[in-house]
Amino acid sequence: MRVVLLSGGVGGARFARGLEDALEPGALTVVGNVGDDLEVLGLHVSPDLDSLLYALAGLNDEERGWGRAGESWRTLESAAAWGGESWFRLGDLDLGLHLVRTQALRAGEPLSRVTARLAERAGLRTRLLPASDDPVRTHVVTPAGRFPFQEWFVTRRHEDEVDAVDVEAAAAARPAPGVLDALRDADALLLAPSNPYVSLGPILAVPAIRAELAGRRARCVAVSPLVGGRAVRGPADRMLSRMAGGTEPRHVTLCYEGLIDALVIDEADAPARADVPLVVTSTLMTDRDAARRLAEVALEAAAG
Repeated sequence: MRVVLLSGGVGGARFARGLEDALEPGALTVVGNVGDDLEVLGLHVSPDLDSLLYALAGLNDEERGWGRAGESWRTLESAAAWGGESWFRLGDLDLGLHLVRTQALRAGEPLSRVTARLAERAGLRTRLLPASDDPVRTHVVTPAGRFPFQEWFVTRRHEDEVDAVDVEAAAAARPAPGVLDALRDADALLLAPSNPYVSLGPILAVPAIRAELAGRRARCVAVSPLVGGRAVRGPADRMLSRMAGGTEPRHVTLCYEGLIDALVIDEADAPARADVPLVVTSTLMTDRDAARRLAEVALEAAAG
């Protein structure tokens, strides 16, 4: 069974690992969001791709929920002491990856090729693809102004309400090599329990990816990022309330209109109605076993 997952960062990474545990080795392809990518201290950082890479390689910090396990921060502290920017937390182990990626990109390699090499070095069984090699970048429109995603999320602590999300350069972006073939050849398509607007939205904003999902051959199933109408972490519930009008399952499906065949929701959100069939289970990924159980439910729903 060939499965393609569209995913954002932390929650999506946990779900991706659950899928990997539930599938045969090599059966999973993950298409990761690059709208969050940014440059810090001259280095190209891909936060969502890195979260996926670390989780699938068993290198992520389970307690903190992001970044590398066993991380330290001496380099960033030194940079700050010399007047460098320190608003975006880059750990010492994390910096090694960013140095390698940045050097390769400056040498002219596309992000997809660099990501494949990093995944190979990490021993991944799963294929990890960026949604696009083109510089797609997410901005949020708020009452206080328009901000790059990371400035709003990290510096402003995502306290501003969001009126719209603008994925800059998405209309002209092309899917990275392998993305469309993976979608066409898949036996099941899944959307991770990631923020529909700023984690999955930038992937779906690439026209050819959206068109491929709209004309899909295989079933596509999304997993809601909400539990009891609330986000497990992050601002997804606030964004849905403001931009979709609520946090019920039907509001989540509005973000994926015409793209999904079912939505997996948490028991705390049932009973409910939506424009697509709802699959009720426990969606809270408290540990690796829980992530695998959720993955199995989603795979069963995708199999029809």
